Amino acid sequence: MSLTLYAHPFASYCWKVLIALYENGTPFRYRLVDDAAGFAELEALWSLKKFPVLKDDEASVIESSVIIEHLMLRHPGTMRLIPDDIDAALKVRFMDRFFDNYVMTPMQKLVSDRMRAEGEHDAKGVAEARASLDVAYAWLENQVTHQSWAVGNNFTLGDCAAAPALFYADWVHPIGDHFPGVCTYRARLLARPSIARTVEEARPYRKLFPLGAPDRD
Repeated sequence: MSLTLYAHPFASYCWKVLIALYENGTPFRYRLVDDAAGFAELEALWSLKKFPVLKDDEASVIESSVIIEHLMLRHPGTMRLIPDDIDAALKVRFMDRFFDNYVMTPMQKLVSDRMRAEGEHDAKGVAEARASLDVAYAWLENQVTHQSWAVGNNFTLGDCAAAPALFYADWVHPIGDHFPGVCTYRARLLARPSIARTVEEARPYRKLFPLGAPDRD
């Protein structure tokens, strides 16, 4: 088996890659990084010690979006998560960046602030992050109300990015009734087998969530 994924089941960016692997049934070794030995192996591949990292024979592939691009080029399956058509591919890549930058990033701001010591909280930054999420939800509402997935009616890289972003964002800043299309899209994502599997694998680690995992999903 040439592929080894260094990852953790609860880490949002690891979800993106796991979903892509599960969508195509791609064989890989799952190297769980949750102890000193795992982090030492990870550091030998990537000095910043950030996961996921994909080891493909002698190559180390870093960053979730790049890993999925690599998989589509080197280990393609029946699911084309990035279309061959250039214009369609650009739309998919944009949605991938949208979810990472405008949903995942402010969501992580809210989580990180909760982990700060008393007296070190950033109230202004938290308010800005919540406002950013509301803007992102509103924009997304217009995108997904009349289609099945992030880009049209085909499941793509954009949806791999959407699943962890919306899963965790709704925990820290609920999407709510104002954005029914986004709520429906999130539910559709969570019902997809590759994503449902990823959610279940992460379930034992919910105690790690700093704000406390809600009793749902």
